[in-house]
Amino acid sequence: MNLTSPETLIFWMTLFFLIFFFLLKKFAWKPILNAVKERETSIENALLEADKAREEMARLKADNQKILNEARAERDQMLKEAKVLKEQIINKAREEAQIEAGKEIEKAKRVIESEKQAAIKDLKNQVAEYSLVIAEKVLGEELKDKNQQLKQVEKLVSEIKLN
Repeated sequence: MNLTSPETLIFWMTLFFLIFFFLLKKFAWKPILNAVKERETSIENALLEADKAREEMARLKADNQKILNEARAERDQMLKEAKVLKEQIINKAREEAQIEAGKEIEKAKRVIESEKQAAIKDLKNQVAEYSLVIAEKVLGEELKDKNQQLKQVEKLVSEIKLN
């Protein structure tokens, strides 16, 4: 039995391979397959978790967008209400100012009218006074003719100083 011959070498290699295969199958094959199966299951679970996380992120993003849209709509509504309120305040202030201006104009008209009446009354009093002064002077002088009387009246009128 020559150990270096190719047939012997093949025999012993085959025998060792079968023993090694038998031992692997008996002791290592199941743990290796179980480890591979566990690794495959963990990868599958990780992928499922990643899909769930991606779905959750998409749902959260949609919720955030919905909340953002609601906030924008609420902001727009508040701005619209504020604009309407501003317009109402401006219109109310404008109406009050017009009413107040109308009252002031009426008050000014009454003051002007009363001052006008006072001026007319004062003017009438002055005309009456001047008429009396002229009449006294005309009657106080002896006038023989009508021409002389007119000259005297014109002279007295020119002497009177109007205020």
